Amino acid sequence: MSVEGRQAVRELLRAGRRRVWEVAVSDTAAETGALREILDLASSAGVPLRRVSRQQLEARAATDAPQGVVATADPIPEATLGQLVAGPGALLVVLDGVSDPHNLGAVMRSALCAGATGVVIGRHRSAGLGPAATKAAAGAAEWLAVATVAGVPAALAELRSAGVWTVGLDAAGPTRLFDLPVATEPVALVLGAEAGGLSRLARQRCDLLVSIPMRGPLGSLNVSAAAALACFEVARRRAGPG
Repeated sequence: MSVEGRQAVRELLRAGRRRVWEVAVSDTAAETGALREILDLASSAGVPLRRVSRQQLEARAATDAPQGVVATADPIPEATLGQLVAGPGALLVVLDGVSDPHNLGAVMRSALCAGATGVVIGRHRSAGLGPAATKAAAGAAEWLAVATVAGVPAALAELRSAGVWTVGLDAAGPTRLFDLPVATEPVALVLGAEAGGLSRLARQRCDLLVSIPMRGPLGSLNVSAAAALACFEVARRRAGPG
């Protein structure tokens, strides 16, 4: 699997969660900042380093801007739903049909920074953890547990059985996100596809539907922005006053 971009490759090496076969670096890239860290980490871990021309590096890359570095590594290890809810205080993000890998990566980055314990994504009609998603995640994919499920509605039923509140974000939700009554409980925030929102079955399987109060002429946020707002609102509520 290709991992591209300086932050993504640096966190790949820092986390040490999967085997890295090679790191290719453009021979015109300045060895400063994050790239210097990458070279040091790779050297310490015994990962082969290959100097290539800019043209060769771009030919290897699957994204438009690899930032002078492309690593080859094993796939990201998959978690199970049971593993995601094994510890106390679960905060999960469930993505129901999010198809843009850049949105997937942005959601993962925000979720990790807010203290989420895992992400659940559907196997079908959804973006996967390819180079574009891991680059957009800026390293979050190396630290955040991810479960890929055959069907999101069935996964929501399993989470409910495990004692996790399933909370769908929906423009027509009767409860405001900022009034969420279960923020301090184990919770899974469920976000729908970029165009259509939550699927009918996913909406039906949610314990609660909450909406983000909107001002101005637009009726919704980008899914990654909505996920960030929801994750940090739960984190704020869990932190308590001050």
